[in-house]
Amino acid sequence: VQLVESGGGLVQAGGSLRLSCVTSGFSFDDHVIGWFRQAPGKEREGVSCITSRSTTTYYTDSVKGRFTISSDNAKNTMYLQMNSLKAEDTAVYYCAAVRGPGFLGVWYCGSQNGMTGEYKYWGQGAQVIVSS
Repeated sequence: VQLVESGGGLVQAGGSLRLSCVTSGFSFDDHVIGWFRQAPGKEREGVSCITSRSTTTYYTDSVKGRFTISSDNAKNTMYLQMNSLKAEDTAVYYCAAVRGPGFLGVWYCGSQNGMTGEYKYWGQGAQVIVSS
């Protein structure tokens, strides 16, 4: 299993970036995919996730209305479109995945419980810096 991210960089506040994560070795049909981030001196937090077959999508409160998660099953690629970026969005962003077919996926990505559970597969991380 591999997850390879791209698209990070330096952007001014109010700008946009799109992160991509090309995956291999597993199917989006039975895996939950998501994005995490870790800012300097802070714990890693779940940003957004989507269950298999896109039945459930979750966003942490601080990014709702600004970030959009999506996937292209044909390309085995997941995306995080980030708009209206703020200085507090500065972090290393990681794509991640875990097997979670059907209802099991809600444990890892639920509209009520957020991104609980341990994700098994991780990308190398992409630095996002938002200048104010």
